[in-house]
Amino acid sequence: MSFHNARVFLSPDVIIRAAARPWEFRGVQDLRHQVFVQEQEIFVHHDRDPIDDIAMPLAAISTMASEADQVVGTVRIHEERPRLWRGSRLAVARSHRRIGRLGAELIKLAVCTAHGRGCDRFLAQVQIQNVSLFRRLHWAPLQEIEVHGMPHLEMEADLAAYPPMCDPFAGWKSLFPRRGRP
Repeated sequence: MSFHNARVFLSPDVIIRAAARPWEFRGVQDLRHQVFVQEQEIFVHHDRDPIDDIAMPLAAISTMASEADQVVGTVRIHEERPRLWRGSRLAVARSHRRIGRLGAELIKLAVCTAHGRGCDRFLAQVQIQNVSLFRRLHWAPLQEIEVHGMPHLEMEADLAAYPPMCDPFAGWKSLFPRRGRP
């Protein structure tokens, strides 16, 4: 295979795990800035908030030659109060949205990790365009809300569909089938 135009090639091999290395944390922040500030224009300068001080960032990491390469997806989770967890800031790099399933893999890691840490309820404020994905992943709608001036749906995960995971840093590797061309 020729790699004359490396930007066209997207490895279907992705690592799904909790961010652990400094470059992964930077990649998570850069991706969130790209999606929520530059693309969606929800925030003006940055999307950081006090939840970042307590949240666990999770990442989808693309690979090159089977080695971790760059953060291409992220979500953060935190315990809002005992046994009630939340997920937020789900983002997938535009370059990797055509691969499919990255968001679903991150949601799975998020809920399984919280479940493994004693979660009884897992909630998220879901942008309207993502509601159908969450429904397919065993989430139930609770109420319509507005967040940062945009319509969202407060949703709850069915924990029975998400087995507890004790070590989110171990994560897993997913091999996605190729889809489409840029």
